[in-house]
Amino acid sequence: MIQHKAFFGDGEKTFAFPTRELVEELERKTGHGVGALFRRFRTSDYSLSDVLQVIRIGLIGGGTAPAEADQLVSVYGVGRPLAEVFAVADGVITALFFGSAEDDADAAAIPQDKLRQAAANGDLAAAISAAYEDVAE
Repeated sequence: MIQHKAFFGDGEKTFAFPTRELVEELERKTGHGVGALFRRFRTSDYSLSDVLQVIRIGLIGGGTAPAEADQLVSVYGVGRPLAEVFAVADGVITALFFGSAEDDADAAAIPQDKLRQAAANGDLAAAISAAYEDVAE
């Protein structure tokens, strides 16, 4: 399962989107497809709601009870510096797209660092193509 671990609120939490339904819930709650949402994060065109929904639904996917996830987001997601909360959400959405360091050990030898760097530059399609070409060589 693709997951991301980060300190949020009162300790280290696991965030994940293990089912299609959770990804669809994220899309429904934010009003954006997951690709558009990822692009919004890369271009700093996100809303506070986008950030909080990624964290809340990611917590639920990582095994936190829905009521507890809502409570954590209410207490620790609002009133904190946005850059701090965004960093958690960005890690979660990035793991959804590229996996995480824990997942990298299990994944095929796709160079994750190149994918992440290209995504940060905004050329995700070229990054994926280049990564697969590197693996084939």
